[in-house]
Amino acid sequence: MNLYYAPLEGITGYVYRNAFHKIFKPNIDKYFSPFISPGVNQPLTPKELRDIHPENNKGLKLIPQILANNPDDFLLASTYIKDLGYREINLNLGCPSGTVVAKGKGSGLLADTDKLLRMLDKIYEKTDMEVSVKTRIGKDNPDEFPELLEIFNRFPIKELIIHPRIRTDFYKNTPNMEMFELAYNESKNPICYNGDVVDVSGFNMILEKYPNMIAIMIGRGFLKNPMLAGEICGEHKDIKLVKEFHDELLLGYEEIMSGEKPVLFKMKEIWCYMMDLYKDMEGIEKTAKKIRKAEKLSTYKETVDELFKERCYGEEKEY
Repeated sequence: MNLYYAPLEGITGYVYRNAFHKIFKPNIDKYFSPFISPGVNQPLTPKELRDIHPENNKGLKLIPQILANNPDDFLLASTYIKDLGYREINLNLGCPSGTVVAKGKGSGLLADTDKLLRMLDKIYEKTDMEVSVKTRIGKDNPDEFPELLEIFNRFPIKELIIHPRIRTDFYKNTPNMEMFELAYNESKNPICYNGDVVDVSGFNMILEKYPNMIAIMIGRGFLKNPMLAGEICGEHKDIKLVKEFHDELLLGYEEIMSGEKPVLFKMKEIWCYMMDLYKDMEGIEKTAKKIRKAEKLSTYKETVDELFKERCYGEEKEY
């Protein structure tokens, strides 16, 4: 079973990917980039180009992801991406963001099946790249999914990555496994599961129930516990690696960002997820508040160092 790292806009860029891969050496078969949103006159922004440039992703199997609502924008961006040496690209039909959906992109495109059909028809007719699709099961109602699956079955999709929620669920409510099972049984394309896998038992449960999938994709589970990929492969937890990862990530952001505030913003965003590792520690709410309130890097580093010191070398060392 392949293991994929799902993208998260603003977080899992190349600095994060490189730090994660260097420290944990995970058995990740594919990383997916945060989405590229091409415009008419600018297929890729300088920031997007920098994020997917091969020089910034050495040793990683990266799949660039495109967010678009018309085939011409998608095809133009894919041409630029192909020139960088990529042969596979991903179409985002899952983003639930209000601003994205309002433009008929991401999961917003799922509501217009005629437009979606025309778009896929032109993409697969014109491109010579392999195109995978990451989708939700509908925009407003899971009953939309059978028709969507019928559309997907008309095309040679490299992989159909399914997050079994509708757009209005965002990341709440329970994944609709009935609709995922429909895809598992009736999809003519290889399928991948994505959604709410946050520990080894959750991974094994999906694996045992759907053994013929091509992959399982994890996003927030890796953000909350960067050791999870190793745990899935049977490795022992080593909380000291989390400190090494944190320090590598912090160094990476300090190297590319100007000033303390952008770096602090990035690191605090990471802790919104990673604090889950320490939720059982006494006084962790007070520590989390100090991290959130830190206005200087020196204060932030002092607080985090104390947290790691207690977790790695204190009474919690058996963790």
